[in-house]
Amino acid sequence: MIVRILSEGQYRVDGSTLETLKKLDDALMEALSLDQADRFHSLLTETAEVVRQGEPLDPAHLVESDLILPASDTTLEEAKRLFSDPA
Repeated sequence: MIVRILSEGQYRVDGSTLETLKKLDDALMEALSLDQADRFHSLLTETAEVVRQGEPLDPAHLVESDLILPASDTTLEEAKRLFSDPA
């Protein structure tokens, strides 16, 4: 699985990491919906740390990402706009 961290780069993570990433994603979305900024940033940091355990990909060779994480300095309001339904 290829994961991009915005403003940082892409990583190839092992498929066994998928369950951990899914749980963290669910917790991130919950923190976002409950306006829990501190929890959101803590979970975002934890998620990025899990992704960084993967293999960094050469930035000269972009490949399609399966998952995209916001940059670590993304505010709660920016994240809400990023994840909101455009319809």
